[in-house]
Amino acid sequence: MSAPLVGRLAIIGAGLIGSSVARAVREKGLAGTVVVADRDAGVRARVRELGFADEVPETAAEAVADADIVIVCVPVGASGAVAAEIGPALKPGAILSDVGSVKAAVVEQMAPHVPAHAHLVPAHPVAGTEFSGPDAGFASLFENRWCIVTPVADADPAAVERLSALWSGMGANVETMSPQHHDLVLAITSHLPHLIAYNIVGTAADLEQTLTSEVIKFSAGGFRDFTRIAASDPTMWRDVFLYNREAVLEMLGRFTEDLTALQRAIRYGDGQTLFDHFTRTRAIRRSIIEQGQETAAPDFGRHLVAAKK
Repeated sequence: MSAPLVGRLAIIGAGLIGSSVARAVREKGLAGTVVVADRDAGVRARVRELGFADEVPETAAEAVADADIVIVCVPVGASGAVAAEIGPALKPGAILSDVGSVKAAVVEQMAPHVPAHAHLVPAHPVAGTEFSGPDAGFASLFENRWCIVTPVADADPAAVERLSALWSGMGANVETMSPQHHDLVLAITSHLPHLIAYNIVGTAADLEQTLTSEVIKFSAGGFRDFTRIAASDPTMWRDVFLYNREAVLEMLGRFTEDLTALQRAIRYGDGQTLFDHFTRTRAIRRSIIEQGQETAAPDFGRHLVAAKK
């Protein structure tokens, strides 16, 4: 058998993504030793019970000692503090990465704490569910999903290649782009949709009690899917909007302009404008399915996701 891609992998944070990385790496034999750390003692105890880590030390600094690759899986707002804690313990040649949905802010927060003998290579696996915690992870989460690697300007090419190979080994399709470009793309493909979902569900929650109960009782697919998105981790998404505010506000402005145009079409009975818009957007859905980023299965394949877990 060939040697593992990584001798020692350290994962900081045992939520959905961190626990899924650990499970995927162990299932596919990508690392000799998988170390998982979490600041919550209860979570550490649960990780030991679930058994998806070889070691579960008490501190993040202990976890990264002698690690070849370190993946920080915490909310974006905590990445700087974690980097400050583990930076002095990184060994020469170690690769420090993350999984945050925002990249420019992560680079700004983490880079000052990375010693010259280590390599910072941020990344973002574009995968997830509305669930969180160590029990929520599963090994197939990243299969046929994108992982965007966003190297800093002076990144070591060998380090970028090694981290990319790790994500490829977990089944992800790897793309490389700058942190700033990543943040603009994700603002429209992920961040704005979540903001809209939170707002729509929040509006429903503010309705009169009788109407709210009827909204829940008679929820059709559209509203139901919004509630799934709006059930995502509040801490993570608070940080996403705070740390990618410029790109989100730019896309929100564009969205507001387009929404106003639709509002005008509805008000004045402009059916052709509505039909043309809906036809154009329907093609986007088909393109996503054709590229393998969604399923055309009945009920949007929810039963398939449940089976993977």
